[in-house]
Amino acid sequence: MTGLSLEDCHLCTACELASTRQTVVISRGNPNADLMLIGEAPGAQEDDQGIPFVGRSGRALDQLLREVDLDPSRDLYICNAIKCRPPNNRRPKKAELAACRPWLNLQLEAMNPKVIVLTGATAVEAILGIKGGMTQLRGQWQSWNGRAVMPIFHPSYLLRNPSKAAGAPLDLTRQDLAAVRHRLCEPWTASNSAP
Repeated sequence: MTGLSLEDCHLCTACELASTRQTVVISRGNPNADLMLIGEAPGAQEDDQGIPFVGRSGRALDQLLREVDLDPSRDLYICNAIKCRPPNNRRPKKAELAACRPWLNLQLEAMNPKVIVLTGATAVEAILGIKGGMTQLRGQWQSWNGRAVMPIFHPSYLLRNPSKAAGAPLDLTRQDLAAVRHRLCEPWTASNSAP
């Protein structure tokens, strides 16, 4: 993909999702932000509008971000591990993640974020190569290519588990995002890129 730009992503036919998508969903937010949030894949509304996290999950995510004083349009850049909707919102296949990885790498290179938030197990696997339950991974700082990485529950999981009790997934995700906000406010040094 040498010499390609993100605009070329709209023409991508590297995997079978090109034949079922309506639109290629690249990003929303601020490409100059220090924070990048990576999700799994577009859903039906994202495929229709061409913008990530605009459905129920996106509204829930935006609300949580605002609760910790992060403006979704100003303070972060939001994208997905893959840019085309899998049919019936199924989990992306390994080959689809691999085919789309060069586009995600272009985004990471162009943005060069200080901190990355990974929403859900698919994003964690795509970036960190870690398979496992999010209950153990969420809230634990990781490191990837010199950047601090925070795995959090996917907003769709929070919608299925809406309890507002202390220690519930919603409360834990709010705490994780507050930790991200705190990390962003620290002076940037090599030492704070690691867990």
